[in-house]
Amino acid sequence: MNEVVSWVVEVAIKPGQLNAFKGLVEELVQSTRNEPQTVTYEYFLSADQASCHLYERYADSAAALTHLGTFGEKFAERFLRAVDLTRLTVYGAASDELKGVLGGFGASFMSQFNGFAR
Repeated sequence: MNEVVSWVVEVAIKPGQLNAFKGLVEELVQSTRNEPQTVTYEYFLSADQASCHLYERYADSAAALTHLGTFGEKFAERFLRAVDLTRLTVYGAASDELKGVLGGFGASFMSQFNGFAR
């Protein structure tokens, strides 16, 4: 069974918070580079710079929980001051513990039923 878990977070950047958000993202990316089980960690900004999608992929739920622990401790407060969460979709084999954490943010969960990744 594939243990990989990933998600897409969609956020709306609050008025006047774009520069703060961009600076925070620089810190987040640098911090996350030190997490060896984080497979993909990417931010995508809309043309009008009013919204952002984050694509995150982890080797397993334990790796995702490690990331969320660091995020919560060091970044969550500033992140939520800069953006409004509009959607969180989780893909793959999320553990019950991970579902509990992300469910608190209104996440929807999608189980893989076919396909592959290289």
